[in-house]
Amino acid sequence: MSDGRVEMGAGGELLLSGVLDYQSGPALRRDGQALIRASNGERLLIDCSSVEKSSSVGLSLLLAFSRDAIGSGREVEIVGMPSDMREIARVSGLLNVLSLTDEAREAG
Repeated sequence: MSDGRVEMGAGGELLLSGVLDYQSGPALRRDGQALIRASNGERLLIDCSSVEKSSSVGLSLLLAFSRDAIGSGREVEIVGMPSDMREIARVSGLLNVLSLTDEAREAG
């Protein structure tokens, strides 16, 4: 497993990767917020396909990043959510709150 990372992809998507937990969460929150503020466009795609493992911290990050983007007038789409994150979202009642792609909704 590797430390969590957040970075902006070549296409302007926010890329989450590695382990999202209480240790990586605070730095990822700060870094992601800065990346979102520095980006532009009408839509923010958050790609979780490289997340190796996530606790509820990963969902907290998705909610915070979504709030940041929506607050700046952008639409949000979340793709590639791993099954552990999706299960936490399902149990927490967040599947309908997060802007997941249809594929992620169907799998949940």
